Amino acid sequence: MHGIGEGLEEERSGSAKGGRGRGGTWGAEVGKMAWRAWARSGWGCGSPAWGASGAESRELRVGRAPALLLGPRFHFFFQSKNGFRKAPRKIEPRRPDGGLVNEGYRRSALTPPVEETLFYTSPYPLRNLVKPLFFTVGFTGCAFGSAAIWQYESLKSRVQSYFDAVKADWLDSLSPQKEGEFRKQVNKWWNTLSDGQRTVTGIIAANVFVFCLWRVPSLQRSMIKYFTSNPASKALCTPMLLSTFSHFSLLHMMANMYVLWSFSTSIVSILGKEQFVAVYLSAGVISTFVSYVSKVATGRFGPSLGASGAIMTVLAAVCTKIPEGKLAIIFLPMFTFTAGNALKAIIAMDTAGMILGWKFFDHAAHLGGALFGIWYITHGHELIWKNREPLVKIWHEMRTNYPKKGGGSE
Repeated sequence: MHGIGEGLEEERSGSAKGGRGRGGTWGAEVGKMAWRAWARSGWGCGSPAWGASGAESRELRVGRAPALLLGPRFHFFFQSKNGFRKAPRKIEPRRPDGGLVNEGYRRSALTPPVEETLFYTSPYPLRNLVKPLFFTVGFTGCAFGSAAIWQYESLKSRVQSYFDAVKADWLDSLSPQKEGEFRKQVNKWWNTLSDGQRTVTGIIAANVFVFCLWRVPSLQRSMIKYFTSNPASKALCTPMLLSTFSHFSLLHMMANMYVLWSFSTSIVSILGKEQFVAVYLSAGVISTFVSYVSKVATGRFGPSLGASGAIMTVLAAVCTKIPEGKLAIIFLPMFTFTAGNALKAIIAMDTAGMILGWKFFDHAAHLGGALFGIWYITHGHELIWKNREPLVKIWHEMRTNYPKKGGGSE
């Protein structure tokens, strides 16, 4: 086969012998001859003649060859190099339940709309349980320690003051004359409440306040991050406590607060207000941790919120302590059943819901709260609360030996 340079020499010598009468068409003939030489060389694929003529052949290949002849094949040659290049792998964001973004996310009506919120699950999901585990243990210890000190201070204040004797007239003496009637009615209503109902009033007020925050559009992103618990979220520990006071649905909040109000008198009479607050807060964190474990084990990620886990602890504790007590459903008061049977039915339903993957309620949190309530009444009270004396003694020594203003000591 001839190279492009050799073909041009032959054609040029032939044209010189034949005269220059065809000078006007010499450029076109050169193009045709170049094309024939190119075709004879087999497109230059693997042929040594393709690059034999050096820079001249490269110039002819691109510059002198007719565009019409090079068009389709020339462009296809380069497109075949770029068109089939392997695209970089894109990381698909995942939904809270493990599905892709374009898949429909089925959420419970009790949870906020989180379709636009993406959660990126860790390749090692068990690592997401380390911090929550330490937080659960540490927070529970701090809650019971603070409750023991609170009880000590409360008893000391009652001994040293006459507050109990004058508390009935305290609001009346401080109220202005114009608002005296309203304050008097509030004071009268407050005095009719039991100790348990007074204790849970602050908890109910906190839940109502957080429910109102959900209605502020500018706070939606922060509320989803800190007031819903999800092991696939970046915030893991803080939501374990804050989600206990968080409700997105009004019906959900009203049902939980009604159950808490109904059982408040019984649970506070059993535990006392200080121990009850410690159990309630600890139950919220512990039930959330059980929910974390269940979601990581099953891969069914999703946001959870509500006081149901802590309230299940209260309900289970009362039903365990008073198994023969009579209970009734709020909408069906004519049907009554014992507290022991009610507790068995609740545990069976939540166990089935957790195994079968029902999504309307967080059944793992319910089950964790119920089991914690049973354990605390049967064993936890003896192991934790009755062994608080060393801590109280340390606090008492700190209080009595703390120097007063002026450098003296008590």
